[in-house]
Formats: sequence, C-alpha cells, structure tokens
Amino acid sequence: MDSRSPLTVCLYIQLSVCLLGSSASATTTSLWGKKVQFNGRPCIWQLQPGVVVPALEELSVCLLVRRNFATEWTGFVYKAPGGKRIELGLGGSGSELTVWLFGERVPLLLELKVKEWYSVCLTWSGRARRLRTYINGTLLHEAPVNPNLPQQLAPNGTLTLGVSHNVNTNGEVQPESGNNLLGEIGRFRIWSREWSAEELSGQSCADGDVVRWDQRQWKHGCPPVPDNSLHCAWSLYKIQMWTFVHAMEPGNCVVSPEGVTRGWLESIFPQTISVHDISVSSQSRSCPGVNDSAALHVRQPQGSTASPDSLCDKCFHCEVNVNVNPAANVEAAQTDITSLLSLAFSYNFFNLSADPNSIVVLPVVSFPVVSEPPTAVTTTASTSETGPTQSRPACPANVSTTGDPSDRNLSAFGPDTFFRVNMTLQMNGGPTNPKVIIKKWVKESLEVNGTMIVLNLVIKEKVGRYMDKNNKLTISYQQQKHYYCAFHVQEYKKNSVAEIITFINSALTSKHQNGSIIIEAVDLAIKQILPENCLEETRATIYGEYIWPAAFPQEQQEMVCRKPPSKRAHRLCKLDITTDMTSWARPDMKNCKQLVTMSDLFNITVTTDNAAEVVDIVQDLVDVGLSNSSVLSSLELDSVVRKLNEVVDISVIKPAVGGDIVNVIADILLSETNVTQVATTVLKLTDRMADNMFFSDQSVSVTAPSLALSMVNVAADGFKGLTFGVSSVSSLLDLKTFVNWNFVSEPLPDTDATISLPSELNNCFTRDTTRVQFQFHGTPELFQDTTSTAHSQWTLNSYIVSASINDTDVSNLSDPVVVTLSHHKPKLPDDRVQCMFWDFRKNGGLGGWNGSGCETRSISPHQTSCLCDHLTNFAVLLDVSRTPISEANSYILTLISYLGCGISSIFLGITLLTYLVFEKLRRDHPSKILINLSAALLGLSMLFLLDSWFSSFSSYGLCIATGAMLHYFLLASFTWMGLEAVNMYLALVKVFNIYVPSYILKFCAVGWGIPLVVVGLVLAIDKDAYGNVVAEQAASRDQSTDPFCWLQDDVFFYVTVVAFVLLILLGNIAVFVVVLIQIRRMRANKPSAKSIGSLHDLRAVASLTVLLGLTWSMGFFSFGPGRVVMMYLFSILNTLQGFFIFLFHCVMKENVRKQWRIHLCCGRFRLSDYSDWSRSATVGGGRKNNNLINSGSSDNTSSIRNVSDSSTGSAPSHHQGA
Repeated sequence: MDSRSPLTVCLYIQLSVCLLGSSASATTTSLWGKKVQFNGRPCIWQLQPGVVVPALEELSVCLLVRRNFATEWTGFVYKAPGGKRIELGLGGSGSELTVWLFGERVPLLLELKVKEWYSVCLTWSGRARRLRTYINGTLLHEAPVNPNLPQQLAPNGTLTLGVSHNVNTNGEVQPESGNNLLGEIGRFRIWSREWSAEELSGQSCADGDVVRWDQRQWKHGCPPVPDNSLHCAWSLYKIQMWTFVHAMEPGNCVVSPEGVTRGWLESIFPQTISVHDISVSSQSRSCPGVNDSAALHVRQPQGSTASPDSLCDKCFHCEVNVNVNPAANVEAAQTDITSLLSLAFSYNFFNLSADPNSIVVLPVVSFPVVSEPPTAVTTTASTSETGPTQSRPACPANVSTTGDPSDRNLSAFGPDTFFRVNMTLQMNGGPTNPKVIIKKWVKESLEVNGTMIVLNLVIKEKVGRYMDKNNKLTISYQQQKHYYCAFHVQEYKKNSVAEIITFINSALTSKHQNGSIIIEAVDLAIKQILPENCLEETRATIYGEYIWPAAFPQEQQEMVCRKPPSKRAHRLCKLDITTDMTSWARPDMKNCKQLVTMSDLFNITVTTDNAAEVVDIVQDLVDVGLSNSSVLSSLELDSVVRKLNEVVDISVIKPAVGGDIVNVIADILLSETNVTQVATTVLKLTDRMADNMFFSDQSVSVTAPSLALSMVNVAADGFKGLTFGVSSVSSLLDLKTFVNWNFVSEPLPDTDATISLPSELNNCFTRDTTRVQFQFHGTPELFQDTTSTAHSQWTLNSYIVSASINDTDVSNLSDPVVVTLSHHKPKLPDDRVQCMFWDFRKNGGLGGWNGSGCETRSISPHQTSCLCDHLTNFAVLLDVSRTPISEANSYILTLISYLGCGISSIFLGITLLTYLVFEKLRRDHPSKILINLSAALLGLSMLFLLDSWFSSFSSYGLCIATGAMLHYFLLASFTWMGLEAVNMYLALVKVFNIYVPSYILKFCAVGWGIPLVVVGLVLAIDKDAYGNVVAEQAASRDQSTDPFCWLQDDVFFYVTVVAFVLLILLGNIAVFVVVLIQIRRMRANKPSAKSIGSLHDLRAVASLTVLLGLTWSMGFFSFGPGRVVMMYLFSILNTLQGFFIFLFHCVMKENVRKQWRIHLCCGRFRLSDYSDWSRSATVGGGRKNNNLINSGSSDNTSSIRNVSDSSTGSAPSHHQGA
C-alpha cells in the first residue's frame, strides 16, 4: 500500500502540474532550442578536455548553420592530437561548400544562402570507403574515399565550432583567423555510426552518442542564445542519474533497485511520460555528492522511523528510457524531467533522491529491447511489477469500458521485439512463380525455431536493364532476375537484439538452391523498430459503438458484439510495412449484426462534430456492400458520394478524416463499380478536401491503395520549386510519397510518377502561404474518355499525377512543369507515346484527354517525360493501333516464328549446298543472285533462332554484336531482294542491249556493302542503340520477359529498318507490276502464248512474290479487325520464305532435279551425264567474255517462257556469262 498522506499526494500533484506547465523554473545544461552566435568578436567553442572522441571507423555529423554575411566561413574543424591537417571539417566560400576528410578537400557546388538555416550532415564509413553529404535531408554528394586514406578517425583530437584552430606547445587551442563564420550554429552532434538518409531524417531531434548538444561537453567563451525557431519535438528520452535509496524501516531491506526506481518514477511522472525500461549499475552504500540528508528528511509515513546509519541504504547509477506522448520540445522535456527528479521523494517505506548535478536527459534514436520484465519491489505488502506498461484508464477488474463484462483482452506481458528487413534478391533459374518461392524461402529460413514470425512481406520485381557494377554486363531477364523484398520480423522469445540480428543475417545471406533455382541476397539491411502501442479508441460503426482497449503491436483485441452478444468482434493493432508504425486495422465485425444500412445514410445529419463518425459509417457500409457484391449500385454510389461531399463542405477536414475519405474512394475504384457518372464529382471532391484540409505542419500526405494526396503549405518568399514523387510497391498497399522542396528535373529514385513545379509558379501565389496539392491516381476509372473517338486507338500506359494551386488556373508557363511517368508496359520500338492531360471541359463536362500544351520526351522504354505549360492531371497514352493480341495468340505466333525459321534454315542450307556443289547450276546471273539471297536469309533465320540464347549470356558486348548482326542480315536480305528486282527489270523489261562490266561483282558490293555501311554508322553514332528489347507478349510488369538483342532506339529503328524496308518493297512492287503487264502484253501479241496454262502463271506469280519479298508488306497492314489474321499470314509466309525458295527454285526446277538424279540417285532413277541437260542449259551460257544484257534476241514465245523461268530461277537466254 502507498504510505503517503493525502497532503503529500496533493502537494505532489500540484507541484508536478506546475513544473510541466512551465519549464522556466528549472535550469539545465541543455543547448536544445539555443544557438551559438559568431559575430566577429572573439568566441571559441571547443570540446571540454574530458570529452574524448574515440577512434571511429564510421560516423555521422549533423549541425544547423546559418550565414549572416557572404564571407568565407568554417562550420567545424576536428584535428588529431598535435596534428595540423584537418581530419574532419566543414566550411565554404561563395557558391562552394567544402568538406575535409583526412586532410583532403572535397569541394561541392552549392551556395548556402545568407539568413537561411541549413541542416548539414556528413556521413563516413571507413569500411565502405564512402563519404556522403546531406543538405536539409537530401543527399547532395556521394563519393568513394581514397583507399590510401586511414580507415578510422584519429582519437582524442580537438574540435572547434565556427572557426579553424591550432594547438600550441602548451596544449591550448588557438583559433585561426581569416575564415571564421559570421553567423550561427545549432544542434551540433556526432554519432558513432554511418546513418542512412532515412535514418537521418528520422532522428532530427536525437542527440549524439559521441558528442552531444549539451553545455557540459563544451568549453566556450560566449554564451548560447535562445532561438524559438530551433524548437524540436521528440518522444524518446534516456535519463542517466545517481540515485540514493534509504529504507525507513529496517525490515524492508530486501529491495530491487529497478523495482523501487520504477515505482518512484511512475509516481512522480504525469500520464504524458511513461517508463519503458530501467537498468541499474555500480551499486554501493553511499554515493559522493548526493544529498543523503535531504532524502532522510522527506515527510515520513506516520509511525515510521529512520536510522541515518541504516544498512539498507543504497546508491546506484541508473539509466531510464521514457516516452513522452505527445512529443514535447526537447529543452522543455529535459527541464521538466530534471525538475521532477531533483526533488527528494518518499515511496512506500523508502526515501529516494537523485543528485541534480548527475541528471542527464538525452533525446535518443530508439530504445533497447527489454529482455524480461523487471523484478518487483519486495516488501511486507508484496506488489507485482509487470515491466513495460501501456497507458490504460483504471477500470475495475472484469468490467469493460462499454459496460459489458469481460470483453477486454488485456495482455499481462510486454510487447514483442520487431525488426524491419529490406533486401534485394538475385534469382537464377526462371521459375514460373518466383514470388511464391521467395515467400516460402523467407518463412522457412526465419520461422524454423518457432521464436519469430514473418509479417507484411512485400516482393516486387525490379524492372529495367541491370548492369553489373564491375564489368557492365547486361543482366539476363530469363536467367537472372532481381527482386526487392521488405518485411517485418516479430520475435516473441525476448532474445537479445544482437542475437536476433545475427540469426536473421545468417539465415538470409546463405545461398539457397533448389534444383536449378538459386536465390541469393545481394543487399541486406536489418534494423530494430520500436512501434508504439495502439491507444484506446472509441469507434462508431454500423454495428454499434465500441471502445477498443489499448493493445501491443500485432496484438488482436476481442470484444462482445452488440448484437448478438454471443458473438465476438476482433481488431488488430497492425504494424504498417510502409511507415513501420502501428495503427488500428479495420475491425472484423463479420460475426456481429448490422444495425445501420445504406438507406439510413439519408437520415444521418453531418455536423462539425460528427464528421469522423459519419465517414467511419460510410466506410463500413462500402465494405459491407463490396463484400456482398463486387459492385455498388448507382443509387448506393450516389448516396456515398453525396454524404462525403457533405462532410467536406460542412466540417473541418483533418488528415485522419481525409485519410478515411481517401480509403473509401480507393475501395470503390478498386472494385468493379462503374464510376463514370460521378467521376468529375469525385475529382472535385478530392480537390476541395485537399485545399481545405487543416494541418499544422508544412506538408501532409494521405494515402491508400491506388490513391494518394499530398498537401504542401508554401511560402511565397524564397520559393525555389517543388517536386512530388510517388512509389507503388504493390497495388494492394498504401502508396509512398516524397516531397522535395526544390525543382528537380530528373525523376526521383524508385518512383513511378514525379511532377516538378518551377519557381515561376510563385507568381501565382496570391497570399503569404499558398496551398499546393498533388494527387496520384493508380487506376484509370475516374478518367474514362468514353465519348471521344479521337483517341480510340490510344490506351493509358501510366499512372496519373496532378498538381494544383488553391483552385488557381495555371497556364502559359515559360518554365515548363516536368512530369516523369513510368510505363505500365515497356515501349516497343514501333510504339508511339504522347503526354496528355485531363480536360474537364471536354465531352459536355464529363472530361476527356487533351494533348495541347505538353511536349513528350521519351527517356527510355520504361519512362516518359512530359514538359507542360499548365497544371492538371497528366498521364502517358500509348498508341495501340496495333491492338494487343491475346496471350494464346501470342504464344502460337511465337511457336510459328521459331518453327518456320527452323524449317527455312534447313531448306536454305540445302538450296545453298545444291547450287554450290553443282557447278552447272550457277553459271547464270539469276542463280548467283539466288545464292547470295539464300545466304542472307539463312543468316537472318539462324540469328533470329540464336538471339535469345546469345542474350542469356548477359554479355554487354555480345548483345550489341548479336543485335548488330541481326540488323545486318535483315538489311542484306532486303537488299538482295531489291537486286533481284533490278536484275529482273534489266533482263525482262529493257529492250536494248546493256553492257555491264563485272555485273555480279557490283551486285555483291551493293548487296553486302550497303547493309554494312548502315550498321557501321549506327555503331559509330551510338552502339547502345542495340540492346535487350522486351517482347510484346511479355511486356507487362508481372510477367516474365525473354531477352532479345535488337535495335531499341526508336530513331534508328524507323530510319534504318522501317524506311529501308519500305523503300525496297515499293521498288519491288513496281517491278512486279511491270513484269505482270509485260506478260499480259506478250500474250495479247502472240496467240500461241495463250496455250500456257493458268497453273503455270500462278506458279510464276508466287515465285516472283517470294523472290521479291512482297509478303513482308503485310506488316504494314496489320491493324484493324483483321489484325490477328494478318499477323498469322505474316508469320507463316515470311518465316517460311526460305522453304518457298527451296520449293520454287530446287524442287520445281527441272535442271536442278536432273542434277540431283545424276549425282544423288542410283538405279533406274539415275540419269546419265549424257542426257539432254545441254539442251536445257542456257544458250551462250559459257561465253564468259560477253557481259551484254539482251532482251531483244528472243521471239515472243521464248520471252514468255523466259519470264517464267526467270521467276523460278532457271537460266534465261538473255544473260550472258559474267
């Protein structure tokens, strides 16, 4: 029992209230909320002699600095004992920021403006040999450190602020002149580890563990000055102090220092300060400097006695971690806590006091994990100590806050230990379900001993071209993929943090192999997180009002349903993977009876006081409606939108309520509900809500799956631009938003959408503080251009991002707004993208896409940048005039392509072998041209078949070579098809003899030389024009993609392939038509020619079509309703072109069949060498000295025959020997 009298309790309560109400009554050595002014007068701040900087192998330094004059300046300088060089330092001059490390100067191009505070942080790692510089939380510079420099900081050096220094022979620090700071410095701290950017932003108010911002560590010649602009609110504090305990009754000597200290602190601290854990060391009977007599003269319980020489007296040093909630300014919290601890106090049968001079209150980054609850104080009236407690209102046992008995599930144990794990995995083997395999591996690796659970696992494939850091090899999509994984680990056996981290690291860094599948972590980061408890919450729902009690992280509470009371409702205190913070999840009320329906929404009146409850009810109704059906009816949708509009119009929207509204809208958008008729209303609703939302910070974001809003309050003075970015890990998880207070033309790292506003927009600011809002839409449901046919062949290929300024119409900007959007589907070489914005005025107010005022710049197949002169909703549309085909058709077309190329390769080889082996077949020009065409087509087919295999080697150079060779043989094939047409035109159309010396040699120079020149120019201009291109049928993000080395640059593709092929096909078509007209004329002039059958004519036409490559023209007509049919015809005819050449020019050619029978057959099928071969040979074929191309020596009948023979590859009599 508590031995304090009512008067003591009353005095304590009154005293603590006064102390927490004003911090001016106590004096601490804290420098928080203060700054050091350097105004030109002698003033040096240096470390106290007793403060030692150890030999650090990594470190982080942060400080606030403000320049009052544009002169050369010094932020801080650290030198080794007796050394002259600067081991670590910061300074600058003009537009340059300078960092010193181990005597080396690192200049950075950045000007710190006068009269502005800047947060500057330096991080260094000797092991990683890395130096980073951060300005206002943004990484400014990262550079490798010279490997010849030391890997640890020289210990026990000298450190000064605002001025450089030297140490004289007496060991005194002497300031150097010439580069002193004329300005102010605040919050200088040093930590003994290298912090990441995320960690630096999360510990802006935490004190250093090497050098603190406390007067006890600094020796100075001028006092600090308070500055209200430097206040910093923080929740986590560590208290260090010497404590004296005196037992007033000898029978109470058996005490636990931890227990009695906890009882003391929980008695004197108000409800806003909770004790997390206590550790005790250096116990003895007395401690020098502690006012023992003060402890003995505290008001004693009636009837108790105290002996000054009691053997029960104890003095010990203790460290206490406390949580201040809500967060308080650091200097105020330090003063208040110090004041409370400086007073002697009586607790049960003990007097306690702390040495005021020993009390240190430090804001810290995090708390250590409590391995087990502290032991209770052992007295005659035994009490139990349950360790870290949660703040809960006092309630009678077995009575709930709702009045129902025993409906609370209070845990008697402390919270579990939680960790966050981020890692990048490399997977080889190409499994069909990689995410399932990764999830199984992670769980089996960590949950093996039953002491931990893997939570909130998120896996995302890293899309893009990955380059090996050392040899710049392109990583194969099929053989090797990279995945980003993030998850939480909940450990509930209370092992030490170091042991847990070691176990997780060992389990995940071990290579995992299962058959051909290999998983290996290439980057792993593990950190402990300290999520807070979910506080008690009263929630009005459609199932009644419930008061959910406080809960530990990942603890599920259970409550009795209003109706029926035999059922239970559940709610989880959920840990969020995005923020590492806890929040109440949506309650599971499926067992409870619904008391409010959608029709009751009309009867609910919205007031300024019940807005949050109304939104909760709307959200519950939407959840129930979508759980019973995948859509909301038009009447239900209209009711929900009307009620949300009422909430936005009547009440003051705070971020929590705004987040609930965004969740309601996101749930509807992710369902199958048709929202077209309310789309404009919903967009205007979110705009009004964002413009009118009330919050005290500079910015706030509310996110939900597929929808995010960020609101920023911008001051007109000093506006330098604003950049907003969004990252989507999963469509089912809340989005992650980023805001940069500068204009950044390049996309922010790891973002799916970025929008940068130029500084010119400050002309649109109509007041001192202007609201700028950004919106991100991950679904296109609100942007359906249903009535416009102008863009019927376009499809949305990105997310949608928007920006607006207090409903101000922004247009005609001279400096454009830069919007960078990632593609859902990688852009193929023949795709066309265009930036567009949503025009609310189109289609009678329903809205539609408009491309005016935006310039499209393609960054890569995965990103497009838009430069626009106005603000609205922006997106990227993809031209899909080639309507995407189904997966089944795509698979069949792939099989046809590979099968056709394989067959053509075989028969082209036979054709080449036939004409090369049998000398009599290659005496004329058409046969020699056919040999070259067959060789080019064989090279094209073989490279197409082997392309993916070459790409799988992940060789940067090999991929470029493969793409270039494929390009070369494609151009060579079409060049020789064009030469076939030229030869046919000269032989069959020209009526005069033409002398062409070295006829075939010139053809070879053109046929093989022009493609070589084209490919060589491409390689000379930009060799990276060749690379991996994602196949269309596998281009979506969630599908695997086959590697294929080919032209990936649009300009080169259209100029060197499309234009080249189109030009040759147009020429070949012209020759084809001319030849057909020639045949028709000859038939009309010679009646004897009419005896030739139509089958022979059809064969001649088909042969000409194959030789001239006219079937390739189908690729230019593959659109519209018949696109799929045309694609099948294109694939079949062109991949089998080599087979058709074999068919028409070997199988169907009489002299080739005779050569086969002469040399390859036996018995009765074999022909004699003295057959009539000579009579079927070309007349004059052996005259090698005659290079005339003669068309007039034959009669008309033979001319018809020669046209047909030429088309099928026979030896026409026009061509004389080469």
